[in-house]
Amino acid sequence: MEPMDQIRNVQKMMGSDVEAMRKTAREKVWGYIAAALGLVAGLAWNEAIKGLIDHYFPIQRDSVWAKVWYAAIITILVVVIMVKFEKYFKKEDEKENNAKAEEKK
Repeated sequence: MEPMDQIRNVQKMMGSDVEAMRKTAREKVWGYIAAALGLVAGLAWNEAIKGLIDHYFPIQRDSVWAKVWYAAIITILVVVIMVKFEKYFKKEDEKENNAKAEEKK
């Protein structure tokens, strides 16, 4: 193999690595942006729920037990939602992988 062919092979290999790194970086940045927006939405909902509790249960709003119940209910709700999302996205990933496998055949 000639030196120029070796150089071209290295360039091809590095080019695919650079593209993979760009794709990974893009995915990571999008993930961080989505997480930040999710945090903002979560904080907004937290304030809304606190307002509802203050409105409907004004006497108990400063009670430690009210806060514990609120935290427990929200935690259970979030866990259930996350499990549902995980199952949904796992199915989507399986469909995508199956489609890619079919394309390779």
